[in-house]
Formats: sequence, structure tokens, C-alpha cells
Amino acid sequence: MGTIAEENDSAPWGEYVKLEEGRAADASDAESVGDDEIGTDRCRVWCRSLWWWIKLALIVLVVGSLVAVIVKWVGPFLMDKEVLPIIIWERKTFSKPVVALIVFGCLALLPSLLIPSAPSMWVGGMTFGYGYGFLLIVGGLTFGLSLPYFVGSFFTDKIHEYLDQYTKNAAAIKLAGEGDWFHQCRVVALIRVSPIPNAVYNYLSSATTVKYGPYLLGSLVGMVPEIFISIYTGILIRTLAEASSHDHPAMTPGQIVVNIIGLCTSVSATVICTIYAKRRLKQLQEQEQGLLQ
Repeated sequence: MGTIAEENDSAPWGEYVKLEEGRAADASDAESVGDDEIGTDRCRVWCRSLWWWIKLALIVLVVGSLVAVIVKWVGPFLMDKEVLPIIIWERKTFSKPVVALIVFGCLALLPSLLIPSAPSMWVGGMTFGYGYGFLLIVGGLTFGLSLPYFVGSFFTDKIHEYLDQYTKNAAAIKLAGEGDWFHQCRVVALIRVSPIPNAVYNYLSSATTVKYGPYLLGSLVGMVPEIFISIYTGILIRTLAEASSHDHPAMTPGQIVVNIIGLCTSVSATVICTIYAKRRLKQLQEQEQGLLQ
């Protein structure tokens, strides 16, 4: 009887020990599986990062090769046959004050007609350089941005219908009309750097509650990178045209490398600013939605 009791008393303890051992085994298996999953995730992240850098290197290589070919062969041919005659005709036909009036008028009127104003900026940079060219372009854009803003106020209902039905970035555009003066100015500046076409936004802004002051200041601040890149493009065109003419010496390899680096830097800066503006606008939209919820 004593032996049977002892066996009965020890049975639960044996089962308990087996249960604990089973739990420990399951925990160790779960930890090993978790470690394997973490290792797999890290490997995937590393592979994606490596593939991203490989694609970036390939893109830079291809773009650099294309730029080198354009600067070395295609550019001089076009400059000699097309661009240089236009520049010579412009200098012989118009004086600098007349060119300034033409550039100013184009920048003031073309945005209202939904026509890109970049060629006018190129001419301004080509003729007047960074200093006077920047002041001339900013002055012309002040009128070119203001006119669509006031004209669009007469078609508010139509613009609202367009925003609600067709525009993918309607939320970002409407966000510019919310908040205080600084918030509106900041959002407008980000919109100007984002992929939203400037000529289209000039009219769409009038359908929001954004005020004229933040709209104009934010637009000019947001377009500063585009203005400097356009001025640089105009100066580069003039340099290449002069180098391809017979009256000026050809560019040295050092000058070609500097121009290629400058062009690649300008393109890279444009892409980086566009990506940043797009992400920042998305963050502002998410913050706004969070406050509404």
C-alpha cells in the first residue's frame, strides 16, 4: 500500500516535469524560428539595398554616357547649325533692354496661356547671367503667377469640379488653403517643387482658400531652384554655342568635365527636391487627416 501511494504521489510530479520540458523545447524552437525569420528579413533588406545601389549606379552611368555623347558630338552639331545662328540673330537684331522687355513679357503672359516659361528663363540667363537674370525672371514671374490667380477666381466652380473628378493631387492642393499664413506659404512652396505642373496650379490655387500673399511668396520661394537651373542652362547653352563657333577656341577637357558635373548636379538637385517635396506633402496630408480623426 505504501509503495502504491508513493507511486501515485510521484506521478503528477513526473507529468509536470515532462510538461515543463515540452514547453522549454517549444520555446527554444520558437526562438530558433524567430532568429531564422529575422535573419531572412535582414538578408532581404540587404539585397534590396544592394539592388537599389546597383540600379542607381547603372542609371548614373547611362546618364553620364549620354551627357558625354551629347556634349562631345550632338551638342556641337546642334549649336553650330541651330542655336548659334539664333543667338547671333538675337544679338544683331535686339539690344539688351529690348531682350529684357521680351523676356519679362513672356514670363508675365505665357503662364496664363499654360505655356512653359523655361525657354524664356534660358534666354534671360543666356543674356544677363545670374544677377540681373534672376531679378528679371523674378519680376516677370510675379506678374505671371498673379494673373492666373485672379483670373481663376472667376471660374471657381469649374475648377472645383476639376479638382474633385480628375486631379490626383487634389488633397495636397486643397491643403494649401488651410492653416495660418506660414502654413499656406510652406505648402505652396512644396507644391511648386513637387511634380504638379506650375502652369496648372496657377489656376487651381484660386479654387482654394489660400491667400494671395502666401501664394505669391511661397511660389517664388519654391521656384528658386527652377530659376537657377534655368539660368545655368541658358549660360551652358551660350558657352557651348560659343565653343562650337570658329571665332572662339574649343572647350578644353577640363571645361567639358566641369560642364558635365554641373549639369548632373543640377539634374540631381532637381530630382532630390522633387522627391523631398512629394514626401513632405504626403506627411502633411497624413498629419491633417490624423487631426481630423
